[in-house]
Amino acid sequence: MHEKYDSNLERDGSYGKAPHSEDAAPTTYHDVDVFGREEGHQIVYKTLSWQLVCVLMIAEIVSNGMLSLPSSLAVVGIVPGLILIVFLGVFATYTSYLLVQFKLRHPEVHSMGDAGYILFGPFGRELLAFGTIVFAVFATGGQLLAGQIALSVLSGGKLCLMLYTGIFAIPTLLFSFPRTLDKLSWMSIPSVLSILVAGVVGMIGAGLYPVAGREISIARSSTFYDAFFSITNPVFAYAGHFLFFILISEMKRPQDAMKAAYVLQGFATTFYAVFAVVVYVYIGPTVASPAFSSLESKWAKAAYGIAIPNFLIAGSLYAHTAAKLIFIRMFRHSSHLHSHTLTGWSTWTFLIVLMNCSAFVLAVAVPIFSYLIGIAASLFAAWYTYGIAGAFWLHDSYHDGDGVRTWKRKWPQTVLAVLTFLAGAFICVAGTYVTVRAISIAYRDGTIGRPFACKV
Repeated sequence: MHEKYDSNLERDGSYGKAPHSEDAAPTTYHDVDVFGREEGHQIVYKTLSWQLVCVLMIAEIVSNGMLSLPSSLAVVGIVPGLILIVFLGVFATYTSYLLVQFKLRHPEVHSMGDAGYILFGPFGRELLAFGTIVFAVFATGGQLLAGQIALSVLSGGKLCLMLYTGIFAIPTLLFSFPRTLDKLSWMSIPSVLSILVAGVVGMIGAGLYPVAGREISIARSSTFYDAFFSITNPVFAYAGHFLFFILISEMKRPQDAMKAAYVLQGFATTFYAVFAVVVYVYIGPTVASPAFSSLESKWAKAAYGIAIPNFLIAGSLYAHTAAKLIFIRMFRHSSHLHSHTLTGWSTWTFLIVLMNCSAFVLAVAVPIFSYLIGIAASLFAAWYTYGIAGAFWLHDSYHDGDGVRTWKRKWPQTVLAVLTFLAGAFICVAGTYVTVRAISIAYRDGTIGRPFACKV
């Protein structure tokens, strides 16, 4: 379980042997990773380049979450908000590095569930796998709601909102159906372009039609509840690490994963900061969440229309991830994984439909679903993106080194890993608290709708 593998690739793409014992038989990465050696198989998973993984990461992370960032600046001010966005980008880069290193040392890890088994045994596997599936389904539902808003704005709200969600759910399901991520990666290229262009269009629209009499705050004081509830937007705008193990598992050269992570975090942090500041400066404290809804009508339609491919592909990627985790868990090391069998395709079809239907039902049947996304993000994404990365480093430095003596010798890294773990715990507890309180306030104010409500 704790065997360490050399992550240096030779030019032919093969990995070094495990060095734990000098007389150990030569072992290569591909002999023990989740998909094994794939020569001659009908379905080949390990086809992704780091560039395509980067595109998948950006399509998944830089999505509708960025549309809430200007409203966060409206609560805390430009300077604190900008500092937070940049800090979280740097922090997410550090935790990405820890996740990639853990994956390279443990090639058998396919998901957070597998990582949980290494850290905490069977209980950890079930807990982290469950959290991954729940958050992925909730995130799919979040993208369906984003699509619902986009279609409603484009059509002038002529149909029932539930119908818009259903219309959007159909292509989301179809795009999530490919068995391997390389198909989704090519579809993610227009997804990335769409959210980039949509953001630029949104900033232009805000600049051409600024809100008169707006007051821009450099920094604002507020209660802990108001401040933390607003900053959960940038905190969870980076919450895509729960997919990283699954993405890296389908790479041809997993040791190139940090190249993708560096590009992702650099792009996301820069784009988030510029978009949030520009839109807030021109719209002011009345900026809505999502921010496109604060634009003049024709610019709102243009921005939402251009962003639709991103909402679709991001939702499809989340649903694909939830289905893939269960599918690999069921058929790892079996013929159904790499062959076109009736059992394999029937199971895959059932899982894809199940995940997409679950997301749709949650989105239209649960009036507080948007709040539940926040709770799921607090309970799980806070750990997957931030906290658990510290545990990965502590685990491997202990087992690959001299135990506690390694921690003492590398005390700066140990302290940073512990602080990372504690940061995840704080975000988890505080995020859950403010979201539950927000639900209570919404019920008190009567702003919670009814299940399957058909508003127009």
